[in-house]
Order: sequence, then structure tokens, then C-alpha cells
Amino acid sequence: MIDKFREDVLSVVDQVPDGASIAVGGFGSSGRPDRLLDALCELGKRDLHVYVNNVGHDFTGVGRLLHEGRLRRVTASFPILQEFYDDYFAGKVELELVPQGTLAERMRAGGSGIPAFFTPSGAGTMLADGSFTLRYAPEGGVAEHVPAKEHRLIDGREYVLETGIVADFGLVKAHQGDRKGNLRFRLSARNFNPLAGMAGRHTFAEVENLVAVDELHPDDVHLPGVFVDDVFLSGTPRPTPDDSRLIARTPA
Repeated sequence: MIDKFREDVLSVVDQVPDGASIAVGGFGSSGRPDRLLDALCELGKRDLHVYVNNVGHDFTGVGRLLHEGRLRRVTASFPILQEFYDDYFAGKVELELVPQGTLAERMRAGGSGIPAFFTPSGAGTMLADGSFTLRYAPEGGVAEHVPAKEHRLIDGREYVLETGIVADFGLVKAHQGDRKGNLRFRLSARNFNPLAGMAGRHTFAEVENLVAVDELHPDDVHLPGVFVDDVFLSGTPRPTPDDSRLIARTPA
């Protein structure tokens, strides 16, 4: 058996180079891999391109990366943090805005080996016609637009071509995981996490609870270990009544 459990998160995350692209799981603070995101900050990683549903509402998680000036580009659906827009309009960070369902499918497609697909979402809008601003110039004005996407009429309806996302790394957070890297997500944390894990060429997972190998029922595995390279214990466990099989827990 290949044991994927690691004690030292910094030594593993240190393989993420400056300029890397990273698919991040979570929806707001639900299922967000904060320990891994904090490690990127502690290691001084910069110039990162993150694929994430939303930046968050404060300076934790992806918001901390933004606050410390570590982001080059954000591909997201809901970057609601005001400070993000301050940096975006100041030309400090790029924005690729993507409809939420399209972002999810782009991650799933990339992880499944599908290079591109057609969707009606965004067709004929500024998100696809080449008029949306990717980057502002520091001195003001538009520096670069998101490239126009291919449109096609299918059965009388307009569709736009979207590409699958294959990121250099995937960062996810699971409720339970074993040493083989099999993961189970809980409730709303089962959102972008399995998709981000699939989309990363190398995927790191923090788990709230480490369970014995083969203790997870196959039907409870939401992301198989084949997609996961390294597993760490998170610092914030949230045990549930069905956790009788746990062999390790993170401290309260």
C-alpha cells in the first residue's frame, strides 16, 4: 500500500512553485482547505492563478492570498470581496469571470480528460464575446480583454465553447480520508472539492478525520485516492455521530 499521509504540510506544499495554477475546493468557508492555503502564504508563494468558486468575505483562505499580494489571476464565479475589486481595478490582479455551473463543469471536464465542451451559459454575453476586462493597467484603462470564445448554433440555440481546467495543483478539504487518499466530504463541503481534486495534476487533501484504510465504504468515497497525492490532518475537526470508526482526530 502506498501511504499518502504526511505530517509536515510545509515540506510537501513547498513543491508548489511561484506562478503555479491551483484549483481550490470549497464554497465560501465551507470545505475550504485553509491549512493548505495558509501554507502557501507561510512559504511565500506568489504570482498564483487560482480557480475557485469565490474569493471569500474576509482575509482568510483565498482572501489571505489576495491580502498578501500573492495572486496573479483569479478564475471565479463570485469574487465578492471588495478588496479584490480594488486590486482588480488597480491592475494588481486579473479576473476571469465564469458562470458557476460552467466553472464546475470545466473542472470536472479537465479531470475527466475532456478538453472542451459547448454550453449555452454565457453565450452572446461580454463573458464570451471578447469585451470583458481581464486586466486593467496600473495607470488606468483596460490593458487586456478575455479572448472571445467560439460560438456555435446547435439545434437553433447558441452555445459557447468552454475549455476544461487542468491545474498544476488541486487543494481540497474533506471530512474523512484514509492513508490511500480516498476522501469523503460532508454536506455543503461536497461542492467544488471533488472537482478541484480531479482538476489538479497533483492534489493535496487536508482531512478533518483520518480513518483506517478500507474503513470508508466504497459508496461513501466522493473522491478516489487515485486523484490524491498527499493527505494531511486539518486543524479544525467537526466529528459527527457516525464517526465511531475514526482512528485519529485532529485536536479541538
